[in-house]
Amino acid sequence: MSSVPWLTILGVVPLLGALLVAFVPGGAENAKRVALGTSVVTLVIGVVAALQFDRGSSAQFQLGELHSWIPQFGVSYALGVDGIALVLILMALVLTPVCILAAWHDVPEEAGPRGAQRVKTYFALLLVLETFMVGVFAATDVFLFYVFFEAMLIPVYFLIGRFGGPRRQYAAMKFLLFSLAGGLVMLVAVIGLGIQGPGGAEGFLVERLTGLQMDPTTERLLFVGFFLAFAVKAPMVPVHTWLPDAATESTPATATLLVGVLDKVGTFGMIRFCLQLFPEASRWATPVVIALAVVSIIYGALLAIGQTDMMRLISYTSVSHFGFIVLGIFAFTSTGNAGSNLYMVNHGFSTAALFLFAAMLVRRRGSKRIPDFGGWQRVTPGLAGIFLVAGLSGLALPGLSSFVSEFLVLVGSFPTQPVAAVIATTGIILAALYILLMYKRVMTGPKPEGIVGEREHARLDEHGRRGLSLVRDLTTREKVVAVPIIAAFLVLGFYPNLALNVINPAVDKTLTVVKTADPSVNPAGTLAEGSSK
Repeated sequence: MSSVPWLTILGVVPLLGALLVAFVPGGAENAKRVALGTSVVTLVIGVVAALQFDRGSSAQFQLGELHSWIPQFGVSYALGVDGIALVLILMALVLTPVCILAAWHDVPEEAGPRGAQRVKTYFALLLVLETFMVGVFAATDVFLFYVFFEAMLIPVYFLIGRFGGPRRQYAAMKFLLFSLAGGLVMLVAVIGLGIQGPGGAEGFLVERLTGLQMDPTTERLLFVGFFLAFAVKAPMVPVHTWLPDAATESTPATATLLVGVLDKVGTFGMIRFCLQLFPEASRWATPVVIALAVVSIIYGALLAIGQTDMMRLISYTSVSHFGFIVLGIFAFTSTGNAGSNLYMVNHGFSTAALFLFAAMLVRRRGSKRIPDFGGWQRVTPGLAGIFLVAGLSGLALPGLSSFVSEFLVLVGSFPTQPVAAVIATTGIILAALYILLMYKRVMTGPKPEGIVGEREHARLDEHGRRGLSLVRDLTTREKVVAVPIIAAFLVLGFYPNLALNVINPAVDKTLTVVKTADPSVNPAGTLAEGSSK
């Protein structure tokens, strides 16, 4: 156990910050500054905690905390992280202040105390969500994981339902119903798992539930209960339909955290619980899961190509990308699993870039419809540049972070799932189509009429400016939002070992439990020197 409760501190700080934001005296600006400051402090604490992590340790979980919570039911307040959970928590901690800064003007500031309180509520909910994101990745008690898994729905529901677009109530309710349905099925499976387990005051700890000898039918039923909830969250075809509505109607910051972080709970859960607790059932279900993953890759990409709503297009790209992640997980090779875990991190930053940079365009144009754009690189060249970088990351251009993870997934999947890996490669071609076509339609072509950029505006006299609308390029705040995201593309693109060295030992331990591949045979090891072999 850790002498300093780092993980509890990471959860408590944003929760206290949310209370402070909700009741801070003064106007909305004070609340925004407190929210941003709280998220930055949480990130600093997270980095300090990460420095205590020993990737050479033989223990599965580190920075652990264990306290009795409901001993009559075997439930503990148990936290801990392996390399997979650690990198996902750090990704969430980085994206939260980025999203808060990007969301500075997401909520229209209405006059009076009610308008200010509305802004305060929005930013307080973002911090509450950060608390639950840390908790769900850090929980090492299955029941505690379920509590955080369901608790995340509360702030997201209100963030969509109160602050989203015209169809926000429909989107929020659809998100809630899908998530609750999956969660209730998982609750039945959690109870069933507890009955199968050793019992006692700490009966729901992951380490005590690993390696149980169960009847094959029972194990398969429990696997299906967990997997269905994670497939909804992931999201996988055919239980993905809530995502485009939720992400399109959300504010950009909410959509980023929803797709970039919260949806990773689905694929993280497949690794932590499906593979580790139900290894035999995982192998039994592999053909169906692989088929669904490939369908998600192709179907999501094809739907993205046909979209005219920019935010909806980006949502469908994530359906395709999650297919790659699931494919790598159920390939049962260390290379494929390492690629999937790295993909989760890289997809988080890639999604953040696409949603947040697209929102900058939408705010200037006043429309999400792609046909309403065209020629905007002549008006906002800086914004066009970062939007292009975000798109290139989305299509996995070599040199950017997504390329490494996608390459590892495909290379790792081919030895065990050659047909699926070959079909999945078509997703790369489709990704180039939906990204480059979107960029072409939005940014290239003749300059839009009635709009003028800053440079051209400066050259015109007063008479020439009449009837023209000035559109400014990137502001200082928007540049600050873009810098850490693009830096993540480049750092993890050229030095993926930064994450892989932490991820690989955890991957090896998981595959040792599943016993379907030799963890020591890891082609990704050339990228992950120092990993546990």
